[in-house]
Amino acid sequence: MTKKSKAASTKAPKAASTKTSKAAASVPVASVSKIAKTQLVDMVADKTSLTKVQSESAVSAMLDAVVRSLQDGKSVGLPGLGTLNVKETAARTGVKPGTSEKIQIPAGKKVSFKVASTLKGEL
Repeated sequence: MTKKSKAASTKAPKAASTKTSKAAASVPVASVSKIAKTQLVDMVADKTSLTKVQSESAVSAMLDAVVRSLQDGKSVGLPGLGTLNVKETAARTGVKPGTSEKIQIPAGKKVSFKVASTLKGEL
């Protein structure tokens, strides 16, 4: 190894470690974790007398019902959690990053979520 390669190999980990420590310090641990559908199925199976197969079909049926209702433009209220709504977005002019070219963004729809006041108070 040459002196340059030794110096580069010792400097690179230090630079990387300072960047990761800054990033890790600014990101809360709670925002990184996520519960997957399989974990929800396990939780339902533990809290009820249902098997995991039955729990999976129950969770899937509930999620399908929520998605279908939102696709139909209906509001979905989940007691103790919040309300999901479909909102219309207006057409607008945007700027393409990098080129600063103006583009037309078409009107569309988005899903919004309003947290229940009971949950908001408990957080």
